[in-house]
Amino acid sequence: MPAMFRFALVIVCLLAATAAANAQTAFYRAPPSAVAGAPGTLIRQEAIDGAPLGAKTYRMLYRSTGIDNKPILVSGIVIVPPGDPPPGGRPIVAWAHPTSGVVPRCAPSLAIFLFQQIQGLRSFVRNGYVVAATDYPGLGTEGPHPYLVGVSEARAVIDSVRVAASLPGAGDGKKFLVWGHSQGGHAALFTGIIAKAYAPELELLGVAAAAPATDLVTLMNEDIDTVGGKNITAMTLWSWQRVFNANMDKVVDRRALPAINQLAKECIEGPFDIRTRQRTEQPLEQYFLTTKHPSDVEPWHTLLAQNSPGTLSPEIPVFLAQGTDDVIIRPKVTQDYAAALCAAGSKVRILSMPNIGHGRAAQASTEAMLDWTSGRFAGTAAPDDCSR
Repeated sequence: MPAMFRFALVIVCLLAATAAANAQTAFYRAPPSAVAGAPGTLIRQEAIDGAPLGAKTYRMLYRSTGIDNKPILVSGIVIVPPGDPPPGGRPIVAWAHPTSGVVPRCAPSLAIFLFQQIQGLRSFVRNGYVVAATDYPGLGTEGPHPYLVGVSEARAVIDSVRVAASLPGAGDGKKFLVWGHSQGGHAALFTGIIAKAYAPELELLGVAAAAPATDLVTLMNEDIDTVGGKNITAMTLWSWQRVFNANMDKVVDRRALPAINQLAKECIEGPFDIRTRQRTEQPLEQYFLTTKHPSDVEPWHTLLAQNSPGTLSPEIPVFLAQGTDDVIIRPKVTQDYAAALCAAGSKVRILSMPNIGHGRAAQASTEAMLDWTSGRFAGTAAPDDCSR
């Protein structure tokens, strides 16, 4: 496979928007005093246009909890179907986005074509579901973004649901489901792990993940020789040095630092970014790491292990979709994770998609995901593809 095509496949798979992001505005900033308050409460909102089927959309700035357990601000959007909510409130789908970058201006809520990126959005609106789409911490709001840090992502997802329920037309619903692809699948699984303890007032009915990042050690080790793998590793190293004080000097050739720092500034938003990131990445083909596997070096090994999702409580049904041609999230990694869920007692719908790579995993699995989702909100028995 030509290197340029392989690189395009990798970047498209991680796409979170298809046009250049808008410039940040004062909406994303607030005085330090504004952070005080309960997680999942709203600081401000503003209406934006573009949602399908007459839905109302709100850009939101809300409170959440950082990885140091201190209050933080997070941004995102909420999409509310038209009409009055039913008794008990509308069901809520939390959309966890794939990789968009690691600096504030890469927030999906700033992207022009965000609505086109939420796979299943028209059906969600048509079925009367509210959609909550967090930016995650450090995207939109002050960075850096804790990239592939599971608890950070999950808290932002859950608090976006809390806010979404309180907005006009939502009806204060308490039942939700989370749906994500790639990094978003990673966020979705961690949401399933912490939801009951973090937000006992909410009821998580299921977790849907397409090509999720699960085994981060394997992800970093096996993809390091590809252009896309170098991009993912560079963003992780750059983010974690700032978030965890994990010094890159232990694993990175200093000649690679300018390219890594430049990659960290570039968002993954559209086709034009592919060529830009390819040019930026070129020096890493010659100088990048001083060790074959960063995962062999502390604190990277421990951090990668801690941010690899474990199994979920068995009462939470899981939908897993995986393309057989995926060269980023290896099919066997997802198969092994599904087997671990099954062994832990989870009911897992396992969708294997022939001839599908990483970039098309969400789109190719949307129809099956929507059918599975409607069953969760209807209260029917969850399908189970595990061998018992």
